Amino acid sequence: MKTLRSYFLILLIFSILTSCTQNQPVSNTLPESTPEAEGVSSSAIMTFLDSAAKSNNELHGFVFLRHGKIVAKGWWSPYQPELKHTLYSTSKSFTSTAVGFAVTEKLLTVEDKVVSFFPDDLPDTVSQFLSDMRVKDLLSMTAGMDPDPTSALVGKDSNWVRAFLSTPVVNKPGSKFLYNTMATYMLSAIVQKVTGEKIIDYLTPRLFTPLGIEGMDWEEDLRGINTGGWGLRLKTEDMAKFGQLYLQKGKWNGKQILPAEWIEEATTSKIDQAPDMPREKKDSSDWTQGYCYQFWRSRHNAFRADGAFGQFIIVIPDEDAVIAITAETPDMQDEINLVWEYLLPAMHEGKLEEDPRVTAELKQKLSSLALSNLPVTIDPALAAEISGKTYTLAPNSKNLESLTFTFANNECQVTEVYSNITYENTFGSGTWRTGETNKPGPSLVEGAKTNKAFLYPAKIAASYTWKDNNTLELVLRYIESPHTETLICRFEHDKIEADLLKSQAFGKQKVTFAGSVKK
Repeated sequence: MKTLRSYFLILLIFSILTSCTQNQPVSNTLPESTPEAEGVSSSAIMTFLDSAAKSNNELHGFVFLRHGKIVAKGWWSPYQPELKHTLYSTSKSFTSTAVGFAVTEKLLTVEDKVVSFFPDDLPDTVSQFLSDMRVKDLLSMTAGMDPDPTSALVGKDSNWVRAFLSTPVVNKPGSKFLYNTMATYMLSAIVQKVTGEKIIDYLTPRLFTPLGIEGMDWEEDLRGINTGGWGLRLKTEDMAKFGQLYLQKGKWNGKQILPAEWIEEATTSKIDQAPDMPREKKDSSDWTQGYCYQFWRSRHNAFRADGAFGQFIIVIPDEDAVIAITAETPDMQDEINLVWEYLLPAMHEGKLEEDPRVTAELKQKLSSLALSNLPVTIDPALAAEISGKTYTLAPNSKNLESLTFTFANNECQVTEVYSNITYENTFGSGTWRTGETNKPGPSLVEGAKTNKAFLYPAKIAASYTWKDNNTLELVLRYIESPHTETLICRFEHDKIEADLLKSQAFGKQKVTFAGSVKK
């Protein structure tokens, strides 16, 4: 009897403990470890960081996962871990994931015909190729259009679905690769059609909430459809979580949130982007390893989500690793080459011997990453002379009407008037003065007719320096995007000449303004 009572007591305690454990919230914070504990060389990570600093790649954020744990992470000030970052075409992989959920819930199949979803937006004559186009053709960038219609459509027509379906399909769908961002938009429109929700809302309980991703936003067209092919903003660690989910074949915290079968289908090659390219040239490129469902195959049996100017989520199954990077680079292949040259060989089987000195050195380096500040300069006598004066500008392509500079306390407040809209931003002397602005920032897709209101006020970091006694340089970083504006002003008596440069052009384009103080 006593034994029986003890048995029931143990059973009761076990039941209570199990219930308590089940009711405890599961952490969605990525665990952290030292590099050596996960078989990664700290010295190699430092070499990667040093090499990146010497390259033409401007990194903004970096998270390195091995065996599901963060072994290194860092942000180059003024970029910070809590800030979102524009992902550009890395957004496409999230759109693909929304399709995966819809397929899993049997709301559509990849064999469904695109025209079947939009009977009210079809052209008067539906060609055979358009009729044949399937969801999987959109996913694999084989819609059959040539050239890519994106730039022609997003700036002139508010109904992008109708405009896409009216574009000639010149190749048999599924037969030829052509990168087509509007094809990704169509996937977003299809998911919204079958679910009744924007894909950001559809993904929230299925993907973002389970992974602990919050604060995301996504650009949308004028009809309220997420752009799909661009426009998603996430934190760098959120990007790493997404990559880890795919590395784990759709499982998160022990729960299968997306079927492993879909992960496999979405990340295996569906089309050769360059079938006629010589093998030697193909083997040196991460853009000719095959295209999947809005993911790219990479060298070293890896795959990635990939966005303009170097926004990457690189998944390396053979090494059980994920690397997320936000950046602005003129050479995306060069940025990936840094990963293959320094981080790939840094990974080993089993643990490595810990070296507390090297571990501390890496930790210090990661915590002190920063982009170069503008030189600190003493304001010349000219600063007091021009302070408070308004320079009226000659008519120009940017509709910039006037500039006013006010200097005080090692700061310069710049007032810009564009078509009667006034923007005021404050720049620090040789330091980054953070703040917010409603001034539209540089963007690869700034000509698209979309709802951008949620992007503003935009978070910025601003700094100024005097290049000489008559030349003022002002740098305005939009720190939730890859991009920066630089204004270089030359003063002569009551006249001004100013050059505006946008970083995404990498010095190849500028707009020059000229004006004077009105007497």
